[in-house]
Amino acid sequence: MRQLLDGIAADLQDYQRMLDLIAQQFEAAVRHQSERLGQIAQDISALVDVLQARRAQRVELATRLVGPQPSMAQVFTLLKPEPRARLEADWAQLEGMVQVAREMGRRNAELLAEQYTIMQRVLHGDDQTYEPL
Repeated sequence: MRQLLDGIAADLQDYQRMLDLIAQQFEAAVRHQSERLGQIAQDISALVDVLQARRAQRVELATRLVGPQPSMAQVFTLLKPEPRARLEADWAQLEGMVQVAREMGRRNAELLAEQYTIMQRVLHGDDQTYEPL
């Protein structure tokens, strides 16, 4: 149980770092800082690997604690009221951070795709530009 709790606490810290990186990615994209975008992408990728490994460990630990097809709700029931309330609050905060990271990532992807499309039009022309009537 201690490893599971520590993993959630570590995820909270790492997801805050992820949110910061995604915000930096947006700023670098807006400023067309391609080198900075590359470094941020590497940082995000490394952090995703850490988070994925921790998630796999959490599933394994939860399975050991409550059996096959574990859920965090089942894990919560193993704790006394005060630690349970803290874990539920931490878990809700983590889920919220994951959702925000997804939304920010989607926004960044849309911005980068739009920038790419515009650059392609500038470099290769737009089929509809200067088309005779």
